[in-house]
Amino acid sequence: MRRLENPIQWRGLLLAILLAAMPSHAAAELEGKVIIFHAGSLSVPFEAMEKAFEAKHPKVDILREASGSSKAARKISELHKPCDIMASADYQVIDKILFPRYADWNIRFASNQLVLCYTDKSRFAGEVNAQNWYRILQREGVVWGHSDPDLDPCGYRALMVLQLAEKHYGVPGLYDKLLANRPRENIRPKSVELISLLQTGNMDYAWEYLSVAVQHRLKYVTLPDRINLGNYAHDSFYAQAVVKVAGKEPGTFMEMRGKSCTYGVTLVKSSPNREAAVAFLSYMLDPEGGLKILKTMGQPPFVLCRVPSEEMWDRLPQVLKPLVEVRE
Repeated sequence: MRRLENPIQWRGLLLAILLAAMPSHAAAELEGKVIIFHAGSLSVPFEAMEKAFEAKHPKVDILREASGSSKAARKISELHKPCDIMASADYQVIDKILFPRYADWNIRFASNQLVLCYTDKSRFAGEVNAQNWYRILQREGVVWGHSDPDLDPCGYRALMVLQLAEKHYGVPGLYDKLLANRPRENIRPKSVELISLLQTGNMDYAWEYLSVAVQHRLKYVTLPDRINLGNYAHDSFYAQAVVKVAGKEPGTFMEMRGKSCTYGVTLVKSSPNREAAVAFLSYMLDPEGGLKILKTMGQPPFVLCRVPSEEMWDRLPQVLKPLVEVRE
């Protein structure tokens, strides 16, 4: 089946045909566990999706494991842990670690941007702004951190922001100066772990996604579009930032190049409960379902969601095709 030329126009028709072809009792038959490995930054919206989906399908038990996206992918590729769905804060993690052995499609479903979070307890909280933040982070006694680049896309994206800031503000050596004031112990496995450090006053500033800052009601500094990784129009500038992280196999490395923040989700080929997992994905990618939850929680979804090629669109489960278009 080929992609419809106008998926928005024909989405309703195709979905109606698919639903008509299903037995009326199909939804009631869904049961069992659905295991989801997902980015820590998706914890709050996925909790809401879990409750809504389980309310409709009481025989289904959604089991979620939050972690850095790269770590989540390695649970599948290296530890071979059972998993139905993998949702990454960076779609490239799925492409680089899970393709082609563990997954054969990757739907891009939402965007985000990086912000510098703080609280009233933070040093210089009354002074920090979009013009001076990089000076504040260099001051003696200021404690700031980010997540582990090897485990969490927010970690290598934070480093990309710092690299881009050096170019944007025209301050030679800024990247190295900033890292000189960030000891290794300020790096945590995933970005959401930094929130408790902020809230207890043990850390002054932390790099987070805008959606996480909104969901946890943190104060934050919004950065210029040229460096916040939130505007695809600046992808050519973002591409100047490169961070080396742990590779697909132990002891190897791969380069992650700057690009606007785009989340991806896939169904693992060895999914133990494929039917229920696909049903959850159908709810998650619906503009009136999971995508609406994302939007209300400060994370802009793509409507329609996206795959980069006709070939990949053809490989999607039929019920997901009306929710997805071919678009780079």
